[in-house]
Amino acid sequence: MNTTAIKDVEYEQPLAGADGATCSTKHAWARVPPELSPAERAALKDKIRRLLKEKNAVMVSHYYVHPDLQDLAEETGGIVSDSLEMARFGRDHAAQTLVVSGVRFMGETAKILSPEKTVLMPDLDATCSLDLGCPIDEFSAFCDQHPDRTVVVYANTSAAVKARADWLVTSSCALDIVRALKDAGQRILWAPDRHLGAYIERETGADMVFWNGACIVHDEFKALELELLKKEHPQAKVLVHPESPPEVVALADAVGSTSAILQAAREMDAREFIVATDNGMMHKLRRLNPGKTFHEAPTAGNSATCKSCAHCPWMAMNGLADVARVLETGANAIHVDPALIPRARQPIDRMLAFTAALKSGQPAGALVPHFGAA
Repeated sequence: MNTTAIKDVEYEQPLAGADGATCSTKHAWARVPPELSPAERAALKDKIRRLLKEKNAVMVSHYYVHPDLQDLAEETGGIVSDSLEMARFGRDHAAQTLVVSGVRFMGETAKILSPEKTVLMPDLDATCSLDLGCPIDEFSAFCDQHPDRTVVVYANTSAAVKARADWLVTSSCALDIVRALKDAGQRILWAPDRHLGAYIERETGADMVFWNGACIVHDEFKALELELLKKEHPQAKVLVHPESPPEVVALADAVGSTSAILQAAREMDAREFIVATDNGMMHKLRRLNPGKTFHEAPTAGNSATCKSCAHCPWMAMNGLADVARVLETGANAIHVDPALIPRARQPIDRMLAFTAALKSGQPAGALVPHFGAA
């Protein structure tokens, strides 16, 4: 019997752009697993540990899922990270089964990088507003309207959208890659998050056109309420994910990806922080910085429409009981059309080669092909 509750999430839908394109995810829903008793949690964790060994499997969990899933992944030799590092870890790990706790595009990305492996997810209906708001047919038509532009898509997209792209980026490498494309004389078509795209455009000066999508969590952070919270905590530094609205980004002491936020919290000379990203990050921030205080940036206020606070309703669908169930039964396997995988993998491999060269001090700009140039 399914005892999970249905949670409806209302949020302000982005207005249509000049070309009429808009995010089509006006209404979101999610099934939220019931809270478990301490005894139930302990029993499920023991069962999952046993099944991981029996099935030659490893857990990979996103920073935004329940703390139990983050902790268990690390305790059993898995990883807690962003979506691309989850996929890269799964590709390089000896396990033949990957249990991906996150949202559907993360499972698809893991499958694209590890097509020979079994990729399981606690709930296949756990998705993402950025993915939902960028359907492949409409996106392909948008690309066709701009044939002279290099297509750069964010990781939060379907396998089909990735296959239509020239480059894939994450929030941690997007600035470097777009800057290299600009230096090579290329003009950019960006999708799907308009806030992240606008941030990159401001920082790099690149010539960009945007798909009109948004994250239902980050889009709801409020600058006015953030300013009021800063007055309550004048010593606090503000850490902001660039998927947030520009007026929120403007108030930040540090802007960056989940990994960059973790690094800033560790390295900045402050004991108190206000954090504008999904509140699933709070678990890792507090564990890694036990002497520091972290406050959630506000989504509430007179102008707020989001009912989810600062937590993705689909990330909340991941639970211990479903992890145990899919490991035991093999249910909820991710499938990506084999014919799509080579094309979807190309922009991912291009990004991985670029970031590897950058990390090793090699001239990553030499890896930029000259397609889509003006």
